[in-house]
Amino acid sequence: MNCIIVDDDDLSCRVIEEFVQKTNTLKHAGTFKNAVDARNALLANRDIGLIFLDILMPEMDGFDLIDSLETPPNIIVISSADRFAAKAYDLNVVDYLVKPISYGRFCKAVEKTISHYAPRESGKSQIPQGDREIFIKKGSTLVKLKFREIVYIEALENYITMATADEKFTIHFTMKAIESQLPAELFIRVHRSFIVNKSMIQTIQEKSLDLLVGKTEKNIPLGKSFRDGLLNDINVMAK
Repeated sequence: MNCIIVDDDDLSCRVIEEFVQKTNTLKHAGTFKNAVDARNALLANRDIGLIFLDILMPEMDGFDLIDSLETPPNIIVISSADRFAAKAYDLNVVDYLVKPISYGRFCKAVEKTISHYAPRESGKSQIPQGDREIFIKKGSTLVKLKFREIVYIEALENYITMATADEKFTIHFTMKAIESQLPAELFIRVHRSFIVNKSMIQTIQEKSLDLLVGKTEKNIPLGKSFRDGLLNDINVMAK
């Protein structure tokens, strides 16, 4: 996985660079002392799969960088303070490491990224995407769901709620992790906190959309940065 380091601390950058060089699953694609240069590099190179990101930087901080990217790569925050962790997880970062970090803790975060967040290989299954199944934990049991049964997914801090026409399941997962496992032809991100089943969309307004949940409609917010992507993805007929 190609990765970059974004941190204005020289010592921290050297440590992370050494860790990256020792990790066979990572390829160092650049180190940037400010978020502006990093953002330009990300826009020019779409093959970056992971950012090791500091929060406190001049001109543009780490949160500003995340907000400025329509589809940010996987992000592992490496910060000298733990007070930003809650906000970072709200932005769906993979992990949050507090300096100084050990190589063991670094490896754990990287393996978490590769195992659960990296895009899965496609084209191996001949089963229609809508008929593919996942198992959701409900109490002490596992419930089988077909992808097409999922109406929407909502982010709740470090958890997500997965809603069908009849039930809701809350699991310890992030939006980035679940998004990487959902078939793109069926689902689309419409808000920082919502992924929806495209077949369930009934109407689209300027800042929201309505989904058919069973026999009722559910109003979902539509983020400004996601609206164009939604309209480009669906069939729109207009004069």
